[in-house]
Amino acid sequence: MSNELVAFYSRADENYVNGVIKSLLTGNTEVAAGMIRDLTGADLFKIEQIQPYSKNYNECIEQAQSDQKRNARPELKDYLEDIDGYDVVYLGFPNYWGTMPMAVFTFLEHYDFSGKKIMPFCTHEGSGLGSSVSDIKKLCPGAVVEEGLAIHGGSVQRAKKDIEAWI
Repeated sequence: MSNELVAFYSRADENYVNGVIKSLLTGNTEVAAGMIRDLTGADLFKIEQIQPYSKNYNECIEQAQSDQKRNARPELKDYLEDIDGYDVVYLGFPNYWGTMPMAVFTFLEHYDFSGKKIMPFCTHEGSGLGSSVSDIKKLCPGAVVEEGLAIHGGSVQRAKKDIEAWI
């Protein structure tokens, strides 16, 4: 086990990319998470909901926005046994209406991140990190939350140099 973890939420299927809806085999955040794992040797954990959002983009955004408005905490498929052995957590997610998907809130509230360094990264189509960094600080008051990295989703395949500099 590495002392670093890449925990990420990502969505394949229909996504909004560079102004059009495209079907992705691998979600943009998962692509970035893989680059971070390759650069750091960190362990990888995918945050997944038991009830995934629709593969259809428009239905997905309705479901995700409804969860956000209700401040829902979707139940996750799986959890790490613990995070005690990790000193650094690279936390990845797409920007959903200015913050993280609600499943990431579920993940963060499940563990004690005291004394850990959290390195947030997000994929987006123009909205950057939004309020996600301040949301992480509220959810994980004992953690050191570093400056986040916002990666344009449509450019994720070319983001390795930016990710390397951020790490």
